[in-house]
Amino acid sequence: CTVMVNGRRINACLTLACMHDGDEVTTIEGIGAPGNLSPLQEAFVSEDGFQCGYCTPGQICSATAMLEEIAEGWPSHVTDDLSGKPALTTEEIAERMSGNLCRCSAYPNIVEAIRKAAGESA
Repeated sequence: CTVMVNGRRINACLTLACMHDGDEVTTIEGIGAPGNLSPLQEAFVSEDGFQCGYCTPGQICSATAMLEEIAEGWPSHVTDDLSGKPALTTEEIAERMSGNLCRCSAYPNIVEAIRKAAGESA
């Protein structure tokens, strides 16, 4: 149930819509569209980062905001160097995406899709 509110990811299931009156709420539909996918959506397709598709909208919303957090230098619990931009390691991605569950276990493909969209390689 991850969406972005004013560019930051939140769990929509844990907030009330009335709390966000006037806020910019972005769901998966606001990230891309058929024929005009975002780079992250394209990477999810090319890296097979989804299986049943149930969690995919939340994964993509969360990853979109997560990549912005990294670009802004936000550390996470596993960030080694707090003085620079966090490295996009598998451990870093796993920590930052830990709130998004995938019952089909597409995690390795999701991580690769995120790395691909960020221009990183394994």
